Amino acid sequence: MAGEDSRWQIVFQPSGRRGQVKAGTTVLEASRELGAEIETICGEKRVCGKCKVRVESGFFERYGIESNPSHTSPFTQEETKHISTWEKARGYRLGCVARIQGHLVVFVPEESRTGKQVVRKAATQRAIDLHPSIRLFYLELEEPTLSDPLGDLDRVRRRLLPDHGTGPLAIDYHTLLELPGALRQGSWKVTLALWQDREIVAVWPGRVDSCFGLAVDIGTTTVAAYLCRLDGGEVVAADSMMNPQVAMGEDVMSRITYAMSHPEVGLERMRGALVEGLNKLVRSITSGVKLTPRDILEVALVGNTAMHHIILGIDPQHLGVSPFIPAVHGPLNIKARDLDLQVHPAANAHVLPIEAGFVGADNVGVLIAEEPQNQDDIVLIVDIGTNGELVLGNRHRLLATSCATGPALEGAHIKSGMRAAPGAIERVHIAPQTFEVDYRVIPREGGSQGRRAVKPRGLCGSGIIDGVAELYRAGIIERSGRFRKGLACPRLVTVEGQPEFVIARADESAIGKDITISQGDVRNVQLAKAALYAGARMLLDKLGVDKVDRVVLAGAFGSYIEPQKALVLGLFPDCPLDRIRAVGNAAGDGARIALLNRYKRREAEDVARRVEYVELTLEPDFQRHFVEAMHIPHMKDSFPSLKGILNE
Repeated sequence: MAGEDSRWQIVFQPSGRRGQVKAGTTVLEASRELGAEIETICGEKRVCGKCKVRVESGFFERYGIESNPSHTSPFTQEETKHISTWEKARGYRLGCVARIQGHLVVFVPEESRTGKQVVRKAATQRAIDLHPSIRLFYLELEEPTLSDPLGDLDRVRRRLLPDHGTGPLAIDYHTLLELPGALRQGSWKVTLALWQDREIVAVWPGRVDSCFGLAVDIGTTTVAAYLCRLDGGEVVAADSMMNPQVAMGEDVMSRITYAMSHPEVGLERMRGALVEGLNKLVRSITSGVKLTPRDILEVALVGNTAMHHIILGIDPQHLGVSPFIPAVHGPLNIKARDLDLQVHPAANAHVLPIEAGFVGADNVGVLIAEEPQNQDDIVLIVDIGTNGELVLGNRHRLLATSCATGPALEGAHIKSGMRAAPGAIERVHIAPQTFEVDYRVIPREGGSQGRRAVKPRGLCGSGIIDGVAELYRAGIIERSGRFRKGLACPRLVTVEGQPEFVIARADESAIGKDITISQGDVRNVQLAKAALYAGARMLLDKLGVDKVDRVVLAGAFGSYIEPQKALVLGLFPDCPLDRIRAVGNAAGDGARIALLNRYKRREAEDVARRVEYVELTLEPDFQRHFVEAMHIPHMKDSFPSLKGILNE
C-alpha cells in the first residue's frame, strides 16, 4: 500500500456516494465525509455493532477500481463480538474499526443505514378475480381399523376424490413426512392445501381457513414484496428493500459484466446476495403480521431478464452480447426450496415469462395489470428505472423495447444525488423572475411533514428531474442543456470551471455544503431522457403512428414524477397532461395478479408471445432520434400540450 498521504477511491452502495478519502480514514468517517450516512449509537466505542458494512471483492469496471477486504486494516478481536465467522468470510467489517488502505466498494446493509431508503412500491388497489393455484380442503376421515387398514395418503386420496373430483393426486415429499402426525393430532380431521388441484403441498390438523402467498418484483435497484391472502385476495403486508446486488453494479449491463469478469464467483455472489436479502424480506414481512415464513405456500416472481436469470442461477452473460438470447422465454414452476427461498418447504415459485432481450417478466407483469392488448387507444407504457422499458400499441399490435437510462434518474452519478431517503429533495420549484428556489424534502418516517421539517442532504431522482425541468422553464439553461451565459443570478456559481445552480445553500443543508445541479448533472439527465424518448419515437415509427392517445407511467419512480415536469423535460412524446397517468408498481401488481389468478398466468404467456420486440441497437434511425432528443424538450418535435407552460 502507498503512504499515509495517499488518497483512495471509495464507493458506497446503495446510496451511490463516492469520492476520494485520505488513507487511514475509517469507513465510518468516510461515509460522513461523502454523505453516505451509516448508523452508530455508541459514539464509535465499538460496542454497538450498528455500523456493520460489507467490503466487496473484485474489479468494478464502472468505477475502474479493484476492491478487496485486504484494502482495509486487519480484522480485530473487537469485531468478533458483532461479526460471525460466516459474515467475516463474506467481507463484513465494522465501519468504526476498518481503516481504508486501498480502493473500496462498500455495501451498507439495510439495518446499518441512518436514513433508510424510501422504496415507494406500495400495492395499488386493483380488482383481481380470485382463482389461486392453492386451494384448501377440509376433510373428516374415518379412523383406520384392522378391517380398514388403508394407508394415510391413500385414505386422504379416497376421501378427497368423490367430494372434490380432483384427478390423480401427488404429494410433496416434505408434506408426506408431516401427514401421519397431522392426521392423528387432528383426530383424523385435517386441512390440505392443493396446488393446481394435483399436488398436496401442506397439511394441518383440524380446520384452517386462510393461506398465504408472496408476490415479488425483483427490480435492478429495488425489490418489493406483497404478502397476500390466497383465499381472500387482500394484501396483508408489503415491504421492500434495496437490491443488494447494487454493490456489484448499478445497472443491468454492469451486473452482466460483473458476472463475466468474475467467472468463478460473480454469479454466485450476486445470486447469494439477492437470496439473502429476499429471505430477510420474507422474515420481516411475515413477522410484522404474526405469521412465519412457513405460512407462505406460493411465490410469484417478476423481474427484468437479467434479474430473472440471476435469481434462477442462470449465467446472464449471453444476454450481454448480440443477439441477446435468454436461456428460456416461457413461464416456470420451481420449488421455492430449489431457489433457496426460506418459505414453506413444499411451496411453488411461479416465474412469469419474459418477452425478449432485456424486456423481461416485469414487463409481462405490467401488461397483465394494464392490459393495453385489450384496448383501442394507442397506449405508451413507460416503466422508468435503471433500465427503461417501453410498450406501445393496442389490441391490434403491441411493440416493446428496452433502453439503458442508467442510474442518473435515481440520483446516482449526480453530484448532489442520493437515493430516495429522508433528507432527499424530491420536489423543486424555481421562480422564473427571481430564481428563488422552493423545495420539498422527504421526511423521516413518523416525523413532521412540514416543508423544512428535515434538512436536505441531496437530490433524489424526482428531485433531479424537477430541478432540470425547472432550470429550463425558468430560462437558466438553454434547449441544448447549457447554462445560459451572462445571467445575473446569485445562485449560479462556478466550481472547477463549470457552472452549477444552488438548490439549497450550505447553511440550510444537513451536510454543510451547497446542494447543487451541475452542468454534468444536466448532461446525465439529458442522456437518460434522450434514451427513453428515442426508444418511444422508434416504436411510434414502427407502429406507423405520429402520436399516442395515453401515456402510462409505471414503476415506483414513475409514480413520483410530476407529469408536467416529465413533459417539459421531454421524457416521452407529447400527450395531453390529463391523459398521462401514474399507476404505481404495475410490475408488482402483475405479480400479485399471477399469484391470485392462475388463469392470468396463461394470459401472461400468450401476451408475452404476441409482443414484438424492437432491438434499438439494430435500428439505423435510433441514433438520429437520440441526438434530437438530447434537446429540452426536443430539437424538432412539437409539444402543443405545453402551450402556456413554457414561455419560449
